Amino acid sequence: MNVAYAMAPAQSGGQSGGFFAFVPLILMFVIFYFLLIRPQQKKAKEHQEMVAALKKGDKVITSSGIYGVITKVEENDLQVEIAENVRIKMIRSNIAGKL
Repeated sequence: MNVAYAMAPAQSGGQSGGFFAFVPLILMFVIFYFLLIRPQQKKAKEHQEMVAALKKGDKVITSSGIYGVITKVEENDLQVEIAENVRIKMIRSNIAGKL
């Protein structure tokens, strides 16, 4: 009878061990959220607002590093003058920033 009793699983703490196993995973997700996901979402939102506010005459730099001045604004496209009488048509989202 003593041998069978010694081989039985312990009753105290059996259920709480499963929750504590997930605590490090939850902690890692929280750290990733605040260090990686949240700043990336904030930067993307700022870029969308900047692209939506573009207007004729703004000096911009494209994602490929070309400087220019916006000469025409359409719904999804922009016309950018990169040199005298040299204009290129590009998608709004390719603008990296204003100067």
